[in-house]
Amino acid sequence: MDIVIIKRTLILLLMVGICWAWGCMTSSAGSQVGKETCAVDMVLKQLNQKTTALKSYQSQIEYLFSQPLLNSQTLRQGVLYYQRDGGKSALRINFRNLKQDDEEEQEYIEHYIFDGVWLTHIDYQIKQVKRHQLAEPKEPVDAFELASKNFPIIGFSKVEELKMGFEIKLVERQGSEAKDFAQLHLKPKPDSIYKDDYTFIDFWIDKELGLPAKIVAVSTAEDIYHIKFLEPQVNKSIHRNVFDFEVPKGFGVEVIPLKKKAG
Repeated sequence: MDIVIIKRTLILLLMVGICWAWGCMTSSAGSQVGKETCAVDMVLKQLNQKTTALKSYQSQIEYLFSQPLLNSQTLRQGVLYYQRDGGKSALRINFRNLKQDDEEEQEYIEHYIFDGVWLTHIDYQIKQVKRHQLAEPKEPVDAFELASKNFPIIGFSKVEELKMGFEIKLVERQGSEAKDFAQLHLKPKPDSIYKDDYTFIDFWIDKELGLPAKIVAVSTAEDIYHIKFLEPQVNKSIHRNVFDFEVPKGFGVEVIPLKKKAG
């Protein structure tokens, strides 16, 4: 994957749990617009309640990257781990296979590990490790804050800031999907700084868990990102060594230090 795709992939994967809200803040709840706004705020409030209590999260993950203009798509599958303890957090995503278009599925191992300071990418196909420093050692950031601090596309800390960049609607669903999931549709506003990146972003929230179950994003280049979180395990023990790693023998290593702020 090129660097743009990698960044956008990480942004979407790290989207789990970065939306925050304080409840229904509309003054016109009696109107249809007010009701819709209130419904959106309530969904975000529930998401906030779940994410603030989130200590650990593990799920199977399916990532489908489609390029309709090239009539191409790539499916990756793997597992995601997240843990937060004592003010520190860690994230790991292990991709284990790949299916390109109509070709046979093949083993294709890639690991992403973030420890609050370093983002490490281990590519077993080219035997290469890249380590990106994203924070100062004494100022680590939470994995779910990474998107907003380093890749300012869809990572926000306050719901009013989210609304400054996007029009947000609660999509009405039918059947069993409406029973099990709430769907939010995010469309960049005409003056948004994000209008050149995405046409829209949809994410489905599991009503029982109160956490995202699926994300679909369409870029302005018409690329489509589908991410599913399957068989989630919330606040169940994850052994700390899950986030440990060693550089495999014979692998090259590239270290990219933190960019210093000018001045």
